[in-house]
Amino acid sequence: MARIIGVNIPDEKRIDIGLTYIYGIGPTLAKKILESSNISADKKVKDLTKEEINTIKEFIEKNYKVEGDLRRDIMVNIKRLKDINSWRGSRHTKKLPVRGQTTRINSRTVRGNVRKTVGSGRKGAPAPK
Repeated sequence: MARIIGVNIPDEKRIDIGLTYIYGIGPTLAKKILESSNISADKKVKDLTKEEINTIKEFIEKNYKVEGDLRRDIMVNIKRLKDINSWRGSRHTKKLPVRGQTTRINSRTVRGNVRKTVGSGRKGAPAPK
């Protein structure tokens, strides 16, 4: 298994798919990274040399925020919204949808209002003893 920025990437995957295992890298960004480091996207992870892995690692560290840094930034942004008592911050605090989704009908599980479906109303026959 290749290890890039603290994430194990499976050997049998193509490198463009394998890079998406890193938090903050999706398919489009993975292709950009491979193009800029002159590595074929068709290669499997197990076929990469150490130099190729190092070039990918250095390029990602130099140009993008991924994994822990990205998670920390997102957490700080949400904390800032909560501290200034913005609408979005209050929605985060209440663990409700933040981006304008309706909550009257949907998002029951988020609101803690789980309704079980009711059967026919008849109780089944008691089990024999």
